[in-house]
Amino acid sequence: MTLIRRETERDRAAVHAVQDAAFATAEHASGGEADLVDALRAGEDWVPQLSLVAEIDGKVVGHVVCTHGRLAGERVLGLGPIGVEPELHGKGIGAALMHAVIGAADARDEPGIVLLGDPGFYGRFGFVLAEELGVTPQDERWAPHFQVRPLAAWHEGLRGRFDYPPAFAEFG
Repeated sequence: MTLIRRETERDRAAVHAVQDAAFATAEHASGGEADLVDALRAGEDWVPQLSLVAEIDGKVVGHVVCTHGRLAGERVLGLGPIGVEPELHGKGIGAALMHAVIGAADARDEPGIVLLGDPGFYGRFGFVLAEELGVTPQDERWAPHFQVRPLAAWHEGLRGRFDYPPAFAEFG
């Protein structure tokens, strides 16, 4: 059985290892995803309640994090990275992490979640292309993969360019 829970300090090394393994062979990876998580933790945009791990038999096998970026002068969540141990891909762990982090963000009255990823995959979690909501990425080349999941607190004033936390520029 998979348990989804908040990351604790004792999970940090395991989270780093999971993110390293998850992105080791991914074609879209920067190679810095694990270091990005470490850098995000140290920044002012860190949201500890939205750094979740998936655990099986006491072992961390997956991780997702959301941190605050900026959109129209407001704090809006940016999701990522999300990673699962490669040998467990296709077992629903990533989906469980996504559902948990979306539910937790909505319960916190966050307005939405932004991410860069495959629309075919993330569409099943309610993400839509950001341009449909008037949201643009920092880098226009990201547009075909730049998505938003509006939550209950979403409002029409959330339009314009979304900026990720500064750590993404260094490691993302």
